[in-house]
Amino acid sequence: MQETLVLRDIHPSVAPAWWPPAPGWWLLGLVVAGLALAFAAWRWRRVVRRRRLLAQFDAEVAAAGPAAELAAISSLLRRAARRVDPAADRLEGQAWLDLLDGGVGSPRFQGARGQLLLEGPFRRDPPHPAELAALREAARTRVLEWMEGRR
Repeated sequence: MQETLVLRDIHPSVAPAWWPPAPGWWLLGLVVAGLALAFAAWRWRRVVRRRRLLAQFDAEVAAAGPAAELAAISSLLRRAARRVDPAADRLEGQAWLDLLDGGVGSPRFQGARGQLLLEGPFRRDPPHPAELAALREAARTRVLEWMEGRR
């Protein structure tokens, strides 16, 4: 006598739930969050440093007063240039202007700005305020580039 076996169809198992994730996903999430936090902190420090450098530049130029503003701008440029070339404080004339424009796309200190920087403190009449403002902005940008390590 043979017994009949009752055969039933195969039932697929239930798919695993998506929550809670496996420990590896938690670890990956922590690593990604840590990297994002480190990147944000690095960017924030860079922004704060940039603001501090610009505020220091503006404060030193403002403290010099209108008569000595060109001398203060030149002094700040030479101090920042020593980060690129230790002999930058001894450069004169066109060599100094070439160093100021070195490594940038469009020259900022050629022409009237450069002549104002070189000859402005020795002129009899004060420079035009618009020329002085343009020189101040170009110098401010260059000092910031050098102090951030961009050549």
